[in-house]
Amino acid sequence: MDVQLYVYDLSQGLARSMSRNFLGTQIDAVYHTSIVLDNIEYYFGQGIQTCRAGATHHGRPMETIKLGRTDLPIEIILEYLESLKEIYTHESYDLFMHNCNNFSNDFAMFLVGKGIPEHITSLPQTVLDTPFGQMLRPQIDAAMRPMTQAPTPQPVAPQATSANASSRISQAAPTAVNNTPLAAATGHVNNVTAIADVDRLLGLAKDRCAIIFFTSSTCAPCKLVYQPYDNLAAEAGDKCVFVKIDFSRADRSINTRYPNVRATPTFITYLRGEKQDEWSGADPRQLRNNVEMLLNAAFPPHPHLTSSTPILLRQSQRPITFTKVPPLDKVVAKMGDPGKDPAVSSIVSFIDARERFGSIEAPLTKLPIFAEFLKKSTSTLPPELLFTALDLLRITLTDVRVGGFFAEEHKGATGTPASVHHLLSHVDGLGASAPYPLRLTTLHLACNLFNTSLFIPHLLSTPLSSTLISILTTALLDEKHPALKISALSLAMNIASSNHKIRMKKHSTTSTHSLPGETELPESEQVELLASLLETLDMDEQWSDNKKMALISTGWLVYGADMEGELKDLWKVMDAAGTVGKIQAKAAEDRLLVKEVKSLLDA
Repeated sequence: MDVQLYVYDLSQGLARSMSRNFLGTQIDAVYHTSIVLDNIEYYFGQGIQTCRAGATHHGRPMETIKLGRTDLPIEIILEYLESLKEIYTHESYDLFMHNCNNFSNDFAMFLVGKGIPEHITSLPQTVLDTPFGQMLRPQIDAAMRPMTQAPTPQPVAPQATSANASSRISQAAPTAVNNTPLAAATGHVNNVTAIADVDRLLGLAKDRCAIIFFTSSTCAPCKLVYQPYDNLAAEAGDKCVFVKIDFSRADRSINTRYPNVRATPTFITYLRGEKQDEWSGADPRQLRNNVEMLLNAAFPPHPHLTSSTPILLRQSQRPITFTKVPPLDKVVAKMGDPGKDPAVSSIVSFIDARERFGSIEAPLTKLPIFAEFLKKSTSTLPPELLFTALDLLRITLTDVRVGGFFAEEHKGATGTPASVHHLLSHVDGLGASAPYPLRLTTLHLACNLFNTSLFIPHLLSTPLSSTLISILTTALLDEKHPALKISALSLAMNIASSNHKIRMKKHSTTSTHSLPGETELPESEQVELLASLLETLDMDEQWSDNKKMALISTGWLVYGADMEGELKDLWKVMDAAGTVGKIQAKAAEDRLLVKEVKSLLDA
């Protein structure tokens, strides 16, 4: 998609003609900008606002600048905008320090890897550098606020393009079912009139379940269950095929096949190709109960979902992050000559502004040049000093805007984040021989990656996932440095928690297919992580914070896991239930936690 910058002059030409007289310096315009993507205009005023391109109350833009193209999926873009809503709120707007141009700059940086023209972003400071600018700041802000924070005249809600098939089908009108694959036959009600269509649909449901609703145009009670039946079809997704037969329109072949159906409404259910149940009556509650029993019979719920594990499931799943900012002058001094790189001074200024004034008054720095510096640092900095560069990245990743940029720093619509992958792979290649400060900083950096939701799909898939697991397990085995172990366990909790959330979404959704863009950690890496956690639980004799973190991570990792998969094979072979059962916790709640995790391993 093409990315454009719309540039407006809020002064309508007055700034160019009168600024020198009032401010003593020439101002060409009072700039307002917005980002245009796929004919939708995004801008900041009353929070993040949208409208059809060119339909804002500012009229026609004075200039349109082509910023480049983005191949990012619209789902990723909308998720990033959602994260920015915490920073770009209605209340946080400030004409001089936190305005539409700051938003456009951040959004452009994410989309195309570069900001908007500097003469636009630097204008507020140019005004404030004048004596009259400082003096008139409140009056200027008050005068401009009605324009900058006006309501959107024609709001437009951008839509994700990859909505799942079942939601699209459920909204579509019934169509012919000849040669219809399962995906197109589920998620909605199939209206049929011929027995050949019935047989075809039941054939599609031979490994799951199906239900037929017999009705007629003269059946008044049937209308009571039309909408509930449609709703159940949409909710069931691809687990069940829903069929509706109107006797007043159906062929005689259907009457011949179902001669005993004499009343409407009548329902017949099928489980894996065999008739299961039959009943009559327009009772929506009975219909729902029977369909739910049918679905449970076709797809039995996971045994863990019926286990009582309240202590485990109420553990905080917020990512563990490391946010402490060291003395930046000392960090830069340790770098030597590489510390004089403009990218370093730029990122240090950004960190300093954010620490002093908060994210609102810390516009994004030139992240692409910082990314290039990071990639070069593995060759320009010796291993014992490389931690300084990684520490700068660690600190900046606590900002969702920076996290979003580095998460999507790759070519094309999908791929592996380039700078992060390069750094983690380099440290992983050094293994246990890597200097202690570098190993510790890398673990903290890895934890901070989970602060940005856009990173998580990358972190749970190869190659980043295998690199993280390798770094983590190496640190868990290090008995010389306790800080490495607790940092590795923090990373394990972030990985296990993120994996658990995705698995729970799969269990909660009615579809048997994976949700788009959300996949679990590869099973081989789940096995490697669990083996390391069980070894950690077996080594430490006394109850400790480390043991509790390892226990919680183990619980999240096994909860809802495939009961026929390699992960269960591992915990059975390693007698994980026995290992957990030997843990002696002191507090009553911790003892219950041990009991809950053991029950999952015994299932």
